[in-house]
Amino acid sequence: MKTDLTDTTSSKINKALVLGRRAIGTPAVGMVLTLVIVTDEENAYDALKAANDASREHPSRTLVVIKRVSRSPRDRSQARLDAEVRLGADASTGETVVLRLYGEVGDHAQSVVLPLLLPDAPVVVWWPVNAPTDPAKDPLGALAQRRVTDTYAAEQPIQELTARADAYTPGDTDLSWTRITPWRSMLAAALDQVVCEVTSAEVEGEEFNPSVELLAMWLAERLKIPVRRSKSAGPGLTSVRMETNAGPIVLDRPDGSLATLSIQGQPDRAVALKRRETAELIAEELRRLDPDDTYATALKFGLERLDEEASTTAPEVAAEPAAEPAPAAKPAAKKAPAKKAAAK
Repeated sequence: MKTDLTDTTSSKINKALVLGRRAIGTPAVGMVLTLVIVTDEENAYDALKAANDASREHPSRTLVVIKRVSRSPRDRSQARLDAEVRLGADASTGETVVLRLYGEVGDHAQSVVLPLLLPDAPVVVWWPVNAPTDPAKDPLGALAQRRVTDTYAAEQPIQELTARADAYTPGDTDLSWTRITPWRSMLAAALDQVVCEVTSAEVEGEEFNPSVELLAMWLAERLKIPVRRSKSAGPGLTSVRMETNAGPIVLDRPDGSLATLSIQGQPDRAVALKRRETAELIAEELRRLDPDDTYATALKFGLERLDEEASTTAPEVAAEPAAEPAPAAKPAAKKAPAKKAAAK
């Protein structure tokens, strides 16, 4: 059931929701949270589709906030709110309200959204694109217990990741972090199978993918080891190699779906590690509404610190082959320390 409202108000939208529930025979509100999606017209369809799929696990009232750009000065001076109310089969298991804000109303979106929030229910705000630098200080972000961004969709993902670390507030999270949950689980399970000490690690993935940096910082912070970041053709994360005193542990996923786990002294194992859809990522984030302390610790580890530790260990790895030649090559052995010192 769809109801279109032109030049409307929040109270009229609430009335349309009540009348719509009665018309389809479900007067009771069975929603567990309010999901606010702040996006543009171009990305609204994909974001709403992902939210509808996630609502099968988390029945919610979804409010899609679209700030329309006015083309002429006359249009910019006219404030208007249009809404589309979807209930029943058109909104999956929840309720959907698409809000299009014109003119000055776009600068006060929180005043439109606030009356439409479910009473006594958590609020989650999601920016699929164009997220603010500090989500907690955004007028809409201030209404929420959880604020979800996606640095992968930014023009400069790595710089955006650094800005997220500087402006982090408990309740912030990012879908780039959610994407590496299966990787973190698999690596932790692999270390549980071997009694060893990890000395270093290398994370390989496509360029400009913040998930690679987040996984590298998580490993460096949790294991207190130097971690290097290597580039590959992708897709996404392709490989993680951990050097231990019991041999290397390698998790390799070249095709984006099936990975191979290799542990010294054990047969290789095939692991299902496919790249997940946005609906699965949002559903995972909606399972917990408390602050993600693990994400905060990994994010605040710092990309600069990651690069410094990796560059410190790189000369040592390169110098090892030079130390293996026969004792007759003594002059070459004397030059190796000088080369290592220069690199430091």
